[in-house]
Amino acid sequence: MGVRKRNSANVRKEAKKKIAFAKLNNCPTSPRKMRLIADLIRGMDVERALSELKLNPKEASGRMEKLLLSALANWEAKNEGKRMDESSLYICEVKVDSGRMLKRVRPAPQGRAHRIRKRSNHVTLVVDSRNTDNN
Repeated sequence: MGVRKRNSANVRKEAKKKIAFAKLNNCPTSPRKMRLIADLIRGMDVERALSELKLNPKEASGRMEKLLLSALANWEAKNEGKRMDESSLYICEVKVDSGRMLKRVRPAPQGRAHRIRKRSNHVTLVVDSRNTDNN
C-alpha cells in the first residue's frame, strides 16, 4: 500500500470513529420495500422516527426500528458524557443497498422453468446530533 493511500485510509478511519452508525447486512427483504421505510424516516428526529416505525404496519419497519435502537446505543457508547434528550439526535443518513440474491427455480408450463429471485439488502443508518457546537 502506498503512502498516499495509507494516509487517506487513516483519515477515513478517524472520521468513522466520530460518527455513530449501525449496519444491517443480508436482511431478507427486497431493497425496494426497505427504501420505502428509509425514505419515510430520513432526516427525522429520533423520537419521532421511533414512533413512526412502531405504528407502521410494514414488516420492514420492525427491522428498521431495531436498527435505529442499535445506532442509538452506539451513539451513547461514543458520547458517554452526553444525554440523548439534550443533544437532539436525528437520522442524518440512511442507505439501502441490494445484498445477495437467492436464485430459485419454479416450474412453468410445457416443461420450462422460471427463475425466482429472492432479494436481500444491506442497510446503513447514521445518527448525529443537531447541536454541532457540543461535538
